[in-house]
Amino acid sequence: MDLNLAVLIDGDNIPSAYVKEMMEEIAKYGNPTIKRIYGDWTNPRLGKWKNVLLENAITPIQQYGYTQGKNATDSAMIIDAMDVLYAGKVNGFCIVSSDSDFTRLATRLREAGMQVFGIGEKKTPNPFIVACDKFIYIEILKNRSQEENSTYTVKEEGNGKSDIDKITAKEIRWISNTINDLADDDGWAFLGDVGSLLQKKQPNFDSRNYGYQKLTPLISSIKNFEVERREDSRGRNKLIYVKIKEKKRGRSRK
Repeated sequence: MDLNLAVLIDGDNIPSAYVKEMMEEIAKYGNPTIKRIYGDWTNPRLGKWKNVLLENAITPIQQYGYTQGKNATDSAMIIDAMDVLYAGKVNGFCIVSSDSDFTRLATRLREAGMQVFGIGEKKTPNPFIVACDKFIYIEILKNRSQEENSTYTVKEEGNGKSDIDKITAKEIRWISNTINDLADDDGWAFLGDVGSLLQKKQPNFDSRNYGYQKLTPLISSIKNFEVERREDSRGRNKLIYVKIKEKKRGRSRK
């Protein structure tokens, strides 16, 4: 069953350039039945949003900045989120912001049984990221928009794209521990289960962060892992399993 999502956007904190890609991404996870963006629309700085809002049927919510240095937009979003929660018309939220002030909101919504997705830039503080069920970086959507009909590859020595992260020992350790958590007696784990558990452990884990559209090619690119494709019982589908490669031991000389 598709989730009915309330999409709440912090207009003061998110660039307008990739809203189309952002809405396409949100549609993968549910039906955005409520789409609102908050900001002071008397401020010329938000002028770039106007055409984008019409094209994507996003409702602008006016929020004046009452006091200099205080962000009234955050408070308006939080109040509206709780109103939407108690109205009972959605079963998920998408909070679009890079601001850690929404950490408690995300936590509270999850406590109420809501599924919470976050979208923001890579500068987003970690407390907000881990408070969400899944967190998506805008830089991923930016890359998708700029690189049409291309296949990303992660190179050993820089790839010229600052928005693509390099696989480090830290990520490899996350994946290895997750495989161990799910592995059978022979060390094999179903890759779909691995991906789901990785997402629960690290809400911002996404193969696209590293230049791969899917998890399978990402795992296949890492020499520490072995991938095996098996047919299901009916022979119609390929099931993908992964295991940690055993370290080769050199022969000792007598």
